[in-house]
Amino acid sequence: MSMGMARASSGLQYPERFYAAASYVGFDGSTSPTKTLTSKFAKSTSLLLYSLYQQASVGPCNVPEPSTWKMVEHGKWASWNQLGTMSSTEAMRLFVKILEEEDPGWYSRASNSVVEPVIEPVIDVQMNHNSKVEPVIENGNSYPETKTISTQNGSEVGTEDKDIVVEGFSSVGVYDQWIAPPVSGQCPKARYEHGAAVVQDKLYIYGGNHNGRYLNDLHVLDLRSWTWSKIEAKAGDESPTTSIPCAGHSLIPWGNKLLSVAGHSKDPSESIQVKVLDLQTATWSTLKTFGKAPASRGGQSVTLVGGTLVIFGGQDAKRTLLNDLHILDLETMTWDEIDAVGVPPSPRSDHTAAVHVERYLLIFGGGSHATCFNDLHVLDLQTMEWSHPTQLGEIPTPRAGHAGVTVGENWFIVGGGDNKSGVSETAVLNMSTLAWSVVTSVQGRVPVASEGLSLVVSSNNGEDVLISFGGYNGRYNNEVYVLKPSHKSTLQSTIIENSVPDSVSAIPNATNATRDAESEFEVGHEGKNWEVVLDSVGPAKSKGDVISVLKAEKEELESSLGKEKQHALQLKQELAEAESRNTDLYKELQSVRGQLASEQSRCFKLEVEVAELGQKLQTIGTLQKELELLQRQKAASEQAALNAKQRESSGGVWGWLAGTPPPDQRADDA
Repeated sequence: MSMGMARASSGLQYPERFYAAASYVGFDGSTSPTKTLTSKFAKSTSLLLYSLYQQASVGPCNVPEPSTWKMVEHGKWASWNQLGTMSSTEAMRLFVKILEEEDPGWYSRASNSVVEPVIEPVIDVQMNHNSKVEPVIENGNSYPETKTISTQNGSEVGTEDKDIVVEGFSSVGVYDQWIAPPVSGQCPKARYEHGAAVVQDKLYIYGGNHNGRYLNDLHVLDLRSWTWSKIEAKAGDESPTTSIPCAGHSLIPWGNKLLSVAGHSKDPSESIQVKVLDLQTATWSTLKTFGKAPASRGGQSVTLVGGTLVIFGGQDAKRTLLNDLHILDLETMTWDEIDAVGVPPSPRSDHTAAVHVERYLLIFGGGSHATCFNDLHVLDLQTMEWSHPTQLGEIPTPRAGHAGVTVGENWFIVGGGDNKSGVSETAVLNMSTLAWSVVTSVQGRVPVASEGLSLVVSSNNGEDVLISFGGYNGRYNNEVYVLKPSHKSTLQSTIIENSVPDSVSAIPNATNATRDAESEFEVGHEGKNWEVVLDSVGPAKSKGDVISVLKAEKEELESSLGKEKQHALQLKQELAEAESRNTDLYKELQSVRGQLASEQSRCFKLEVEVAELGQKLQTIGTLQKELELLQRQKAASEQAALNAKQRESSGGVWGWLAGTPPPDQRADDA
């Protein structure tokens, strides 16, 4: 054993030590964790280990409280919930500390076990500082044979500063670390926003952007020999076309063909174009479609779901952000615009999308002109309804230009940026529990911390391998990096509706070792209650084991049934008292209503009387005015009569004074 191998196995660091401890306890998918815990430790210790494991792997407890009659599940929930917002790292350390106090020799027994934990990485590196490193020639430049990005004691170490040599990619057993494998051949030009796809152990790279220039070259990397070669594709005979330089497009494997969908180009068309590359003849052709095709765009997501392509969002040639949804049926070649119900994601581009159990389309992240997102949206492809579920665990920071790929129910997210810096961590979302966790993190300007990189999944020696290429992080990259994830496709947690009893859900967990293909993923609107059943999925148990488990659950249920009956009787008594109080209150309410009706009638009568009095007041006012007018007229008449009388009196006096004899004198003269 080499010095590097000895160091790797003699003292595991976190989080590997926690994973090894969890595997030893029973959280490795081989047995039921609850049964293993209770067989090794006291009940209180088992509950504490269980809750610490959940806190470390899932995060703070956000699941609804189970019914009190489910004593086992309620006990688990209560223990987990008491941990509050304890960090994942602290939970890992407490888990290992408690295990070492209860079982000091666990590590040696785990190391000598015949069954090797799948989550414990086997590091086979050479630590000889005097060893000779054979260079690899790339584009005329000489590079060391390989580079790795590893984590030690929670801090990242870029191996560009370390003398670590990996002896060929196939011999490396390191999990959850990005490694640059030794490649040969004509490496593609550095680029980002290119298309990438894997078909039959071959990685195809098409197009992209380099220094603002769109590319249309096609390259292939043989994943068995790790050799690059360039393909000189030509126009086909049927619907021939040439490969137009483009970026921000999507490259989708379709049988023995590749579909290049949408993308930015120098002279964009009005609608999305779908080009087909026949890998056998290396010829391009245009896919003839029917119906109204979506507007031309780039930075969209294109997801293959069965025999259909689901296109969401992107940015058109006028830099308008989109959030429309379109489906292309690859059997009828017909476009269909979908008007889904619910609240869709805001307009965005450079996001990622994935499909779970061929029914749910997940959209994560992306950016607008002003900001980046880290929200998660889910589209039910059967009901065509959007939802915005709550995310759990270590939620990634806002980002755009990242890449994603699925392995079972795990959705790996790599790279991206927020217009300030590239994202260094590789995150994974369990699409069944919607819980995030961090796989690894890199340090420095490493290509996997870039925007516009590509990410695909392939197989190496029977194991899933993530492969990244290209990207931009202040410079354009053309390096290949690989990562072997320790996250397997077997379910560690299954989401079911909380109405399903534990005894029912325990049977499929015990008898089905591969729930991945048959798992039911139900994502509802925010606020919908779900119960997370947290037992790992293990191999099929014997009939006797299943019966013993069911008997134990039956005894627990019977022991709590009497308490529940007594509680129900008490509730009935309280209900009868409440109904009696309700009857009295109803009578009081009726009495108050009668009084209120009487008062309303009295108020109505008073309002009528007030109206009548108002009318009388108006009449009195009118009469008063008429009286005043008559009084003025009378006064005027009296004054006129007085004046006339005065004039008569004054008229006789003035005539006599003027020499006119009085009437008596004129009569005498006559």
